[in-house]
Amino acid sequence: MKLWGGRFQKETDTLVNDFNSSIQFDGRMYKEDIMGSLAHAAMLAEQGIISREDAAAITAGLQEVLADIESGKAELTSDNEDIHMNVETLLTAKIGDAGKRLHTARSRNDQVAVDLRLYLRHEIAAIKAEILDLQKAILEQAKQHQNTVMPGYTHLQRAQPISFAQHLLAYGAMLCRDVTRLEDCERRMNECPLGSGALAGTTYPIDRWNTAKALGFDRPMTNSLDGVSDRDYAIELMSALSVLMMHLSRFSEEMILWCSWEFKFIELDDAYSTGSSIMPQKKNPDVAELVRGKTGRVYGDLMSLLTTMKGLPLAYNKDMQEDKEPVFDAVDTVKMCLPVFAGMLRTMRVLPENMRRAAGGGFINATDCADYLTKKGMPFRDAYTAVGSLVYYCTTHQKLLEELSLAELKEISPLFEEDVYEALKLETCMGQRSSYGGPAVSETSRQIDELEAFVKEHQA
Repeated sequence: MKLWGGRFQKETDTLVNDFNSSIQFDGRMYKEDIMGSLAHAAMLAEQGIISREDAAAITAGLQEVLADIESGKAELTSDNEDIHMNVETLLTAKIGDAGKRLHTARSRNDQVAVDLRLYLRHEIAAIKAEILDLQKAILEQAKQHQNTVMPGYTHLQRAQPISFAQHLLAYGAMLCRDVTRLEDCERRMNECPLGSGALAGTTYPIDRWNTAKALGFDRPMTNSLDGVSDRDYAIELMSALSVLMMHLSRFSEEMILWCSWEFKFIELDDAYSTGSSIMPQKKNPDVAELVRGKTGRVYGDLMSLLTTMKGLPLAYNKDMQEDKEPVFDAVDTVKMCLPVFAGMLRTMRVLPENMRRAAGGGFINATDCADYLTKKGMPFRDAYTAVGSLVYYCTTHQKLLEELSLAELKEISPLFEEDVYEALKLETCMGQRSSYGGPAVSETSRQIDELEAFVKEHQA
């Protein structure tokens, strides 16, 4: 008979039993369920709600159940629906009536709520660690390429000269925000719903501060209705993971472009590439493509839970059982993507000559040419127009700005002098962009130092 079967006169239909069961996905929370039960039993004894002897038997029994599950000795079954009823059934089989007293003053509604918070709190720590490791991989490459000139792009058109280090460090900065978003989510998540009961608390003299403290929460949740029906923390986590995956997807897109023959800025290591079944020359960036593809999957997980929650009245509804599959999938997907992406980044071979060659075309020193005239006294808008005329002249004569003779330059403006050629060098253009956040070595060095400090500060 089901643990809740007293009111029912018929057995649950087999199809309904399978449909209703969640053990196939919530079984992963067995540790958290047992942690919550240990704290609950200790509090019940402290408050005199159950005897200390029963609490001791429950504690010892739960520890045995944990060992049995981890060793594979205990089987979690769909007959017991979910992880909570599986654990309670295993416990009662071990210690008898004392096990039946564990569920005093709680409901599966507050039990699952605390389990999921405990589980996701642990997963946030694991994801943060992987993000920080990816930032270390970015730092390793950035330190080697502060002087590597490449074209920066807008509209995927060559725009201005930057360094490869600066480009990588832009992703390092994005990942800093991802870390702090997860930390913000964890702070809001760290309130304990245990003791909310089914929805209206309990008539027993429980101490919710006791269990909250025992489980490492900052405080109990203020409202018992909210305690059992809130899934904001799961939605917020999936939102943060969606932003993180968007960053990885953008980075993936650039890696895919960079390793194509059209760019050839990098070459991926053989260990992080795949081949074609019929084209022997192919070296495909499958890791980056899969990360890009899995981003949509995480977005879908977020939309799934938002859609589930949007029409639910207070308090708990069975629809909310649909929270765990999308949040677990989002967590698992992100945890799969981060380490393989870091490995791909660490092992790639950068091709600075190709980057420099690409930077040499596209007139990406045009802004610097305009700045040169401005510094000589010409209003910027006039300088902009003058250099635009020069670019047009160059395109019709198949020349670069730095290949024009001084006479050709002076036809546009008498302000041009011999020093213009030094000003138009890409290394000069990049090196003089020393404003805060720019590509000059002085600035990328500062960004590297700050990113290293961030990683150190946020490591567990």
